[in-house]
Amino acid sequence: MKSPAQLGGHLARQWQRADWRERYLLHAQEAWPLRLSIGLPDAQSFRDASTRLRTHLQQWQGIEQGGPGVVQWAQRSYRAGSTPLAVPTHWVLARPSEALAAMARFGGAEGLQTQADHQALAAVLAGVDARFHRLLLRRLALWRAAPVEEVVIASRMALRLQPGCAQNKPLRALAVDGNDSKFFERHAGLLTALLDALFEGEASRQGLAAFLGASLEDDHWLLVAPLTPGLLPFMRQRVRATELRATPLPARRILLVENERCLHTLSQPLPDTIAVLGSGLNLGWLDTGWLRGREVAYWGDLDTWGLHMLAHACGHLPQLHPLLMDRATFDAHRHLAVHEPAHAPDSALNTLPPEQHALDQHLRAQAKGRLEQEFVSQACVTQALAHWLRAPAGSP
Repeated sequence: MKSPAQLGGHLARQWQRADWRERYLLHAQEAWPLRLSIGLPDAQSFRDASTRLRTHLQQWQGIEQGGPGVVQWAQRSYRAGSTPLAVPTHWVLARPSEALAAMARFGGAEGLQTQADHQALAAVLAGVDARFHRLLLRRLALWRAAPVEEVVIASRMALRLQPGCAQNKPLRALAVDGNDSKFFERHAGLLTALLDALFEGEASRQGLAAFLGASLEDDHWLLVAPLTPGLLPFMRQRVRATELRATPLPARRILLVENERCLHTLSQPLPDTIAVLGSGLNLGWLDTGWLRGREVAYWGDLDTWGLHMLAHACGHLPQLHPLLMDRATFDAHRHLAVHEPAHAPDSALNTLPPEQHALDQHLRAQAKGRLEQEFVSQACVTQALAHWLRAPAGSP
């Protein structure tokens, strides 16, 4: 048999589970009333613990008289008693407010925290778009420490932010909905999660600054890997973009790869070739004199964002060779393509070669227009690299 304190503590612990909050707060009509089993005293409890049983009955009589909720009772006969005894069987809480009152009154420190969480949650949900309710309800830790008004501002900002909207300005210079210059810094995780809810995880995949098309105020680290032994005194190393801009690499061919995870797919050795991986949208370092005299290839995801990055790279290096970013590669791997939730802005596409410009328009029209470069077959990568090595300098 359970006391109000035991069941109140149990409810407060349940509140900490995101699934419980979603079920009982977001889908309240189907979930309520909540009927908690109190449990019946057994014969031994009746015979040996009359004081404990009396206290148990008094506690539940107090709930019956003053709430919260309703107590259901049943007549129970015991061999040691002369008449049936009315005992509590269930605690019925008809709505979330009754459950929260039970947690706050009987749940100890956890119950008081739950009450504070719910007050903040109610204020937040009242001020934000319904599309964010599930996220904010499930991920309290994401915003719990922030003032309610700033969570509301962040949600309004997310509705106005679009892919590429920063137009290469720093995030701190982006004024959207009454934010101060450090708002993005303070709430980067929250804003990323809110944008993920609108754009199916795209902000997390690219990073907040890259998704919004913002310039990176901190230096970007790139992975440099020689594909011929002896070109560099290391097998791979991270180098800052500003250093790479000023430091010519000792290879005739430079292979730019959007994602670091694709290093293992690059055939080795590749004569006189060094790979630079992980630039993402941080491509300003390509505007350097030493690269203009090299043979440069670029390989990125086959989606509008990959082509957007290719366009920026071509803007710095018109002689650049697009690698595995063509219609034939996409068609050969179409069965591995997925939905692209947010298309890249098309403001830079005028620097794309005609074939890739046409591919961009094709991908935008597809239900599944994203082929991530990790899914391109090893044989296809090897063949494309061999073709690039054989091609005369400057040829497509």
